[in-house]
Amino acid sequence: MDTFQQNLSAVPGKRKTSPGRAVAAASIGNALEWYDFTIYALFAVYIAKNFFPGGDDTVELVKAFLAFGLGFVIRPLGAIMIGVYGDKAGRKAALFLTIMIMAVGTLMIAIAPTYAAIGIGAPLMILAGRILQGFSAGGEIGGAAAFLVEHAPPEQKGKFASWLQASMAISNIMGALVAFAVTSLLTEQQVGDWGWRIPFFIGVLIAPVGLWLRRTLDETPAFEAERASAEREPASAPLKLVFTEYLGALLKGTAFSILWAVCVYVLIIYMPIFVQRAFGFAPSQAFTASLIGNVFLAVGCVFAGTISDKIGRRLMLGIAAAAMLVAVYPLLAWLQSSPTLTTLIIVQSLFCIMVSGFVGVAPATLSEVFPTHIRSTGMSLAYNTAVTIFGGFAPAMLTWLSTTAIGNYAPSLYVSAAALISLIAIIVLPKPHSTN
Repeated sequence: MDTFQQNLSAVPGKRKTSPGRAVAAASIGNALEWYDFTIYALFAVYIAKNFFPGGDDTVELVKAFLAFGLGFVIRPLGAIMIGVYGDKAGRKAALFLTIMIMAVGTLMIAIAPTYAAIGIGAPLMILAGRILQGFSAGGEIGGAAAFLVEHAPPEQKGKFASWLQASMAISNIMGALVAFAVTSLLTEQQVGDWGWRIPFFIGVLIAPVGLWLRRTLDETPAFEAERASAEREPASAPLKLVFTEYLGALLKGTAFSILWAVCVYVLIIYMPIFVQRAFGFAPSQAFTASLIGNVFLAVGCVFAGTISDKIGRRLMLGIAAAAMLVAVYPLLAWLQSSPTLTTLIIVQSLFCIMVSGFVGVAPATLSEVFPTHIRSTGMSLAYNTAVTIFGGFAPAMLTWLSTTAIGNYAPSLYVSAAALISLIAIIVLPKPHSTN
């Protein structure tokens, strides 16, 4: 038995935190992150009018999505700083920090005065809120995934980690319900004037629950064992190790994460806005389809993670990636030829099922690419590099591409390209490291 395994066995009371509490605590911050991102995308049209006025609807929306994307530029910095902090101070400390920063960023957006009130200071305040959200999100996925897989029983790591993405779906459902309620109960004028702020205030109210849950957690057994080893042996900086000894794993993990980022931001986050602009659906119709689709996404994530514990991660990932490679284009073509609510619900649900097959397994897979002592740093860097380059600016880029010759098929081509890259990455991913 090696030193790490001896230390792990010696950790007293190593599973004080119950499985349910571990899942809830890790997932709620991730849910808050996705809720904030979802409602920004769903209410981007109103944010564009209030903070980025320019006289042209498309230009205003592109500016609003650029602000959305600029929040992702800071994510690698958050990934590095919070990831390293999580590998040194512990998963619990990192999880508490991320949700606190996220809450502050969300509050800034909720209370920001409009352009008409303070001029250029208004969009700058939106950008500041998005930067804080992006910094927090940069460290969230690595810390939360590491926490879950290190608390999970060996035979249930896929199931435990799948709750990260299931929580994303649950937060999307919440975002869609809030968006549906706001747009249904208020007039268009009221939503544009002040109603769009309501969802952000709701996000701020969620934060104290997550802070309380995360503050009362126990540290993971694997991290405690690693820390015990580090007390006897000289510790190396996690960031340095990632770029020296695990650079290949980082590059492969980033390539693998491209589809993870793209399928979520294109087929889940951007799609409700896209179908309104491209196919003429009403906001309430787009939100209804999003709501129903995310039910399939939540259930599908846990199902896919559970199945991956039995049949293997790579097989499950390969099936899902191949499905997105070949199916997104014909589904969009069908929606264009039959732009009815029924078709939209079916198409959006099928998108969510395909996405769930990949993202439900992705956190456990990426966590196994890196060993315990650099897991938070390595995961955060790989995932956030992919998200920053290929995910965050996808809505702005696709909004612009839809005005070119590519037209309404831009999302399908983008997803197909990402699926092809990630399929290759799945084949060459390193041998899994132990997570406990």
